[in-house]
Amino acid sequence: MTGNRYHDPAVETLARSDLDTLIDERIRLTVRYAREHSPFYRRWFERHNIRPEAIREHEDLRDLPIISGATIRRYQPPHEKEFCFKSVPWESVFTVNETSGTSGIPKSFFLTWEDWERYAEKYARLFVSQGFEAGDRVVVCASYGKNVGANTMTLAARDIGMAIVPEGKCTFPVRVMEQYRPTALIGSVFKFLRLARRMEAEGHPPQEAGVKRLVVGGESFAPESRRYLEEVWGCPVYNSYGSTEGTMCGECTRQVGLHVPEDLVHFDLYDPGMNRFVHDGETGRLVYTTLLAPGKRAGTLLINYDTEDTCSVASRERCDCGRTHMRIATPRREAETVRIGDIALNRVDVEAAVFAPENMAHLNGEYEAFIYGGDEAGETVLRVSMECFDPARVDAGEVGETFLAALLRSVPGLSAAYEDGSLQILCTVTPPGGLELHRAPGRPKRIVDRR
Repeated sequence: MTGNRYHDPAVETLARSDLDTLIDERIRLTVRYAREHSPFYRRWFERHNIRPEAIREHEDLRDLPIISGATIRRYQPPHEKEFCFKSVPWESVFTVNETSGTSGIPKSFFLTWEDWERYAEKYARLFVSQGFEAGDRVVVCASYGKNVGANTMTLAARDIGMAIVPEGKCTFPVRVMEQYRPTALIGSVFKFLRLARRMEAEGHPPQEAGVKRLVVGGESFAPESRRYLEEVWGCPVYNSYGSTEGTMCGECTRQVGLHVPEDLVHFDLYDPGMNRFVHDGETGRLVYTTLLAPGKRAGTLLINYDTEDTCSVASRERCDCGRTHMRIATPRREAETVRIGDIALNRVDVEAAVFAPENMAHLNGEYEAFIYGGDEAGETVLRVSMECFDPARVDAGEVGETFLAALLRSVPGLSAAYEDGSLQILCTVTPPGGLELHRAPGRPKRIVDRR
């Protein structure tokens, strides 16, 4: 990697003991700010008999209640007259942003210019950690609407000297790749795969396009789909994790977990039942707290907010890249998890089996999965459809067997139910465009529970 190794070396390489001290200081500042400026948290502290001055370090957060997205929606219109999480007067609000609203009423967030600068700082750090530098030309295939991701990535580029091509969608003409010769793309796995297919069809092999890296945001993905995408494009694929709430993290060039900007955000992990904290290496629900530096403001801040995503702490040791901030495994969305008996099956588990290397000579990567109840009580049917380049030239049975073997390796807990017949797994192949998700409006759902 050429250029700067760090965006803010003094912070990104801070010794763990000093970083913990900094975190505790910012916990105190954040709690004080919440008491003084957040209508919701003033009531929250009183309702739960919380003494804000008693919260002195990050471990103290573990004694506090947890809030959720439903809490935010409950304390904003139409349920309340005012936005109770808004923590600055209107004259200090720079933008109003909303989540996608896929799980109900969109959650509203009020960002000051300082919030935008913090969000951009997080993205700038992860971009530099992935090898971005001045002169890079980056196509952003993410929405520039009320979601903050694309806008803050663009703002982050200002401080690095990157040029942004703000496409918003990945359906732009292939001529963009030829004319601007972008060195990086930001989008999703399937956007990148579809773009690659279009480029190949027009005689422009993606491996010859000069792209040095792909950054995936907005979705978790399987190692198998990463490997396939890297093969198609001939460059590294880096993962990032961000949200309107401000949870921006990202992999460095070592690809050994996503670095958390611990001076700006604090994560705790609870067990899925939300009864206890989990140890490093265990999977838990990611609980997020905003961290404010001295004298800083936040339009909306969150303390002990359940992101409804699951992950684990990969390491708190210094990374080989030199960064000391902890790393987490790729978060998975709880909304994309279904239960078959006592076994959790996530969309990423299905994706890992779809992208089994033995199948990818025939498949284009597009898939969807549906869960149904069986004919008898307690029976479950998992039906998976996968697109292939040419159904007439593929052995559907062999594809299905490869998928099945890969899925049971990925989720061995399903084996008993499959062997005793209480779980049926049906696989079909379709031609390109043959999946239901292509005809459904909005963000495609790749695993749907229809029981």
